[in-house]
Amino acid sequence: MKDMQVEQPTTRYRETISNYEKHPFVRVSDDDADCTIGWENILATLDQQINAIEKSKKVIVIETYHGVRHQLVEEAISALKNDHFFSSRDLLKSDEAIDAELAPLLGDHPVFGFMGQIELSHYFDQEKIAKTKATIDRIQAGIVILYGPGASLLVPDHDLLIYADMARWEIQLRMRAGEIANLGVQNHDASTAEKYKRAYFADWRACDRHKQLLMARWDYLLDTHDDEIPKLVSGSLIRKAMQLCTERPIRLVPLFDPGVWGGQWMKEVCALPENAPNYAWCFDCVPEENSLLLAFGKNKIEIPSINLVFMHPELLLGAGVFAKFGAEFPIRFDFLDTMEGGNLSLQVHPIQSYMKEHFGLSYTQDESYYLLEAGPDAVVYLGQKEGIDPDEMMADLELAQESDVPFPADNYVEKWSVKKHDHILIPAGTVHCSGKDSMVLEISATPYIFTFKLWDWGRLDLDGKPRPISLEHGREVIEWDRTATWVKEELINRSEPIGKGPGWREECTGLHELEFISTRRHWFTDVVHHDTAGNLNVLNLVEGDEVIVESPTGDFEPMIIHYAETFIVPAAVGPYTIRPTNPDPNVEYATVKAFVRLEES
Repeated sequence: MKDMQVEQPTTRYRETISNYEKHPFVRVSDDDADCTIGWENILATLDQQINAIEKSKKVIVIETYHGVRHQLVEEAISALKNDHFFSSRDLLKSDEAIDAELAPLLGDHPVFGFMGQIELSHYFDQEKIAKTKATIDRIQAGIVILYGPGASLLVPDHDLLIYADMARWEIQLRMRAGEIANLGVQNHDASTAEKYKRAYFADWRACDRHKQLLMARWDYLLDTHDDEIPKLVSGSLIRKAMQLCTERPIRLVPLFDPGVWGGQWMKEVCALPENAPNYAWCFDCVPEENSLLLAFGKNKIEIPSINLVFMHPELLLGAGVFAKFGAEFPIRFDFLDTMEGGNLSLQVHPIQSYMKEHFGLSYTQDESYYLLEAGPDAVVYLGQKEGIDPDEMMADLELAQESDVPFPADNYVEKWSVKKHDHILIPAGTVHCSGKDSMVLEISATPYIFTFKLWDWGRLDLDGKPRPISLEHGREVIEWDRTATWVKEELINRSEPIGKGPGWREECTGLHELEFISTRRHWFTDVVHHDTAGNLNVLNLVEGDEVIVESPTGDFEPMIIHYAETFIVPAAVGPYTIRPTNPDPNVEYATVKAFVRLEES
């Protein structure tokens, strides 16, 4: 047989081939048996638990998050012995009634809604709930199974609670494929954008509020992300895993997605499949979107990483951050790749007062661009040119939306040449976008959906449709005094030395005084000592192939971090060190660390 020709990997952007870990996990135990695999084994485990309940009437709740494939799960659990089966999906309001319930939150904008206090109970017909409760109350003996979203609302004092969870990214993939609708309705034919907006502002908020009430009572967690390999882990082990995740550095499972402006850097450096046209985004630390992988022996389960925020917010975030934000993870790290790609959309983020009034959030998306790589002609659009007329700029933006006349961005918005390791600060209200041939590590506050696109360079999205432009919001939040002179002084490479020692030096690189996140960059050839000081730390290795994160007192297992990987150090960890795996006094490594700036810090 003729030898096959194996294509050798290229290294256009790196001197060495990538070792970026795309499936990081937290080891919880070494026992395979801690994770039950396959429906046959799962049902046997549950049957055993049900038989062990010493009551004549046994109430079993199988609660589901939005996005679970109900037909598959219901068919599987139908094999469980039961005398009475109730599906919460039979008790929902009509589609029209749910639409009316959500209308004040969703409004009529294609992207934005309002973050109100929607509860899962708002989706249900309370008369149907009351009748079903009465029916269940009259049952004197036998096995009663309640299944579906909000099933625990029927009988709060159940005997066994199994929770079928689902990560946001998997839900979005199922939406794109047309496989699932929104919570409680049959809108399978709606666009992905419509489904996502509704889920973001309503479904997920209601499910999350309800889930937080149940987590301490889970008897089992059911993982059905992979239809072929369902998995079951005891609630006590999940809670042990969440505690463990607050005591050591962790990585979330990164997710990658193509885009109309996407580039080729991540495809190489992160060793991604070649069949995608490009990769535009990577969410490497966005707990609302990312998953956590938990390992039990050779078996791994996937859970939403937001569960950690819900279960141990103070240990993860720190007392000060928790007091300021509640159970929300306020720092986001993600990648924006335009290497061999195109410009991002020209955009602006809402100032805090506008965010609160119009969208119901108490903080906004201040952000920054840290350049991991930049081509020779790379630029960032940032701030207005001196002396421009705001009315003329808005008129030209409107003309571009209503006609084929392109917006002359270079006449109104200042362009700045950028190079590797530059740090560009972008407080809310600043017009901005990264140009082509840049690889950006975006460090920002978390509410990423609130981007007001002003101009998208006259192009269509990957689905052949225009991406939504938000001039009606953008014109209200642009800070017109952020012109070139101010931007150069306030937002471009505001690096200041903080300290140095044998084999290391520290710099403050941002963010701006208007923003609540602060960043530090460490250059080092030897060990660097860090301390969370009770404050969440998020870091990325921005230079160097591999480092080791360790506890100076041995409180957690050493963790290997590779180039471009983001990792979280929970506030409860305290002191930790970072050192090169293979130190060389002639090779300098670098990390960027972000944390929330508190009043006392």
